[in-house]
This record gives sequence, C-alpha cells and structure tokens, in this order.
Amino acid sequence: MTRDKMTQHATLAHMPPADDDDAAHSGLLLRQSRLTDQVYELLLLEIARGAYVIGERLPSEPQLCTEFGVSRPVIREALARLRADDIVRSRRGSGTYVVREPSHDFAALAPSGALAEIQRANEFRIGMETEAAALAAIRRNADDLKAMETANEAVAAALEADEVGAEADLDFHRAVALATRNHLFVQGIQMLSAPILTSITVARRLKQIGNRDRLNEVLAEHEEVLAAIRRQDAETARTAMHAHMTKSRDRMHGFMTD
Repeated sequence: MTRDKMTQHATLAHMPPADDDDAAHSGLLLRQSRLTDQVYELLLLEIARGAYVIGERLPSEPQLCTEFGVSRPVIREALARLRADDIVRSRRGSGTYVVREPSHDFAALAPSGALAEIQRANEFRIGMETEAAALAAIRRNADDLKAMETANEAVAAALEADEVGAEADLDFHRAVALATRNHLFVQGIQMLSAPILTSITVARRLKQIGNRDRLNEVLAEHEEVLAAIRRQDAETARTAMHAHMTKSRDRMHGFMTD
C-alpha cells in the first residue's frame, strides 16, 4: 500500500464515538459509505493511470481488503460501482477484469474526492432525465422549445469559441425539465447542478486535448432529443436522452463506445 493510501485510510477510519446504538449504526454506515467512495475513486484512478490494463484481472477481494485496509463489503460495493460504469466486469469463478480504460488525462483532470458523487449523480440522471425527456415531449409548448433551442445554440457558440459551455449545457437540461411541468424534475436538476457542471467540464477538457471532433457529438445528441420533443414523440425522446446520458458518462471518463 502506498503512503498516500495509508494516510487516506487512517483519516477515514477515525470517527467520533457514538452516543447510542442508533448513532453507532448511522456512524458505521456513514464510515462505510465514505470508505467505499474512497476505494472506488482510488481504483478508478489506478486504472486510468495504467496500473491495470484492459484484459487484466484486478487483485482478489481479500487482496484488495488488505491493500486498502477495509472490509469486504466496502470492496464489493466499490467494484459494483466500477461495473456500473462499465469499466470492469466480473467472471464467475475467475475474478474481476478491466474492460475499458478511462483516458490517462482523466487522472490529471478528475477532481479529487468528487468522483463517487459524480458517479452517483450520473446514475440518477440516466433514470431521471430519460423520463423527463419523454414527459417533455408530451407537455412542451412553444416557449419550452425556444428555451431548448437557445440553450443548444449557446453550447454551439461556446464550443466554437473553444470554451467549455457547461452552464449552457446545463441550461438545455433545465429547459427539458421545465417542460415536464413537474417541479420535482426541475429540483432534481438543480440539486445535481454541481456534479453535473463538474462532469461536463472534465469531459469537455478531455476532448479539447484529445479528439476535438467529438465535441460536436454533444450538439448532435441534443438535437436528437430536441427533434423528438418537437415532434412530441415521447418514446424516441426517451431513447435519445438515455443514449445522450450514457455517452455523457463515458465522455467524463475520457472514452467512448463506438
């Protein structure tokens, strides 16, 4: 285990004593959640840095427990999150293998301590925004369409000017949420605005130093969602938004599924 890992684990392991059984249980769950976040982030960054390459098997759960100084449930949850990101896959009786590598630049650009929260936000957004797009297709009006078009034009202008355009991108998703006529979708976007902006910023910077042509994919995906909403085609809007959200998650890691 590296000195950095040992320091991180020692810090996370120190929790104040609980006043009663309920507090002790809550404290245990919180500690385990924090440890899981930390192990998930460390493994993700190790893969991004090339410590484990595509096709390589990760150390066994007992080995990872020893390496990180945590319990088996923590390791299992961290691996489950990596599977949800489609970065590793488990083979029964064989182990867990790397199937995709985030960009090496991802390790340098990724915000330390925020990756687990971004991952949770992405999971939630894929479900929430997929259904929001379908409802928006049914309930949208002319003003909603204008707001989506204006936001996407702002994204295009930002990319043309070699800017990140994260706020404009978020405005597009806000406009879709507003078109649902359901305030909970709007609140959901607002609640997740910080991790959304961070995710967009990391993804755009990765593309700016890599394949810049793929920056235009965001605009094309927005246009597909917008076209379906304009036609009031709920099912196509749902499918287009799901594809966009999945690809957005992949862009944040610095890879794309062709």
